[in-house]
Amino acid sequence: MFVPHLDAWSLIPAVSVLALAAYLVGLVRLRRSGVRWPWWRTLSFALGALSLFAVTGTGLNGYAMVLFSVHMSQHMVLSMIAPILLLIGSPVTLALRTLPRGRTAAGTPRALLLEALHSRVARFLSHPGFTMPLFIGSLYGVYFTPVFDDLMADPFGHQVMLAHFTVTGLLFFGPIIGADPWPRNLSHPGRMGELLLPVPFHAFFGVAIMMADSLLVTSFANPPASWGVDALADQATAGSIAWSFGELPTVLVLAVVFFQWAGSEERKGRTQDRTADRNGDADLVAYNERLRRMADARP
Repeated sequence: MFVPHLDAWSLIPAVSVLALAAYLVGLVRLRRSGVRWPWWRTLSFALGALSLFAVTGTGLNGYAMVLFSVHMSQHMVLSMIAPILLLIGSPVTLALRTLPRGRTAAGTPRALLLEALHSRVARFLSHPGFTMPLFIGSLYGVYFTPVFDDLMADPFGHQVMLAHFTVTGLLFFGPIIGADPWPRNLSHPGRMGELLLPVPFHAFFGVAIMMADSLLVTSFANPPASWGVDALADQATAGSIAWSFGELPTVLVLAVVFFQWAGSEERKGRTQDRTADRNGDADLVAYNERLRRMADARP
């Protein structure tokens, strides 16, 4: 199933390979400059790129064209697993550290990247008023309307749908994970809240598919007879995959945000300790002196 199987429409597999190659080139340049890069970020990005290739550039993609359950697994990987792994790899930070600086032609890519990050379009695309409806709407708006069958009927439309799932996941999880410079900064409690808000909608989506007593889409209505697959039962399996798949990515991102929060508080504490060592804890001395004067002023 996971044997590479590519054709003229294999756009996402090509992008995943190019992205991994560019990441590794950046990593080599960074190491040559003497800057260390966490190994787990490289591993995370590589796993994210490989997961994209695995579900779009192998035989699994063919099965996803005829079985709803396999397609739903593909959708969940593209919208939740791969984006999270890619974002933890901090590709934007790596690019900003390795791309040439300056106002010459060589420095143009880095300047364009910074300009894009600070643009109004980027702030709009990263706003929860856009990312949450997009993330939820990608579930209900695709599968409960004729849009899905229309996209599945056209090879280019199918690629657009798969790319849409991936980009939606990147836009939604980007500001929550916060591993890269992002147009919009959130507090750590805000990140957790934004992550948990869509969970009920995602769970209800899976339940709705599981409980449906008729086929929701026609693309999977006629699986190969020799496979002995009941289309309605396979649809229920797809719903159970959608219902259960949201838990693991949510827990993973919660863990990432929690450890980022703990690390931030630890760094803040070390900074305060260094400041106190430099000025002889002047802030605490001044505070105690203020309390003493207030006590002396009482009748």
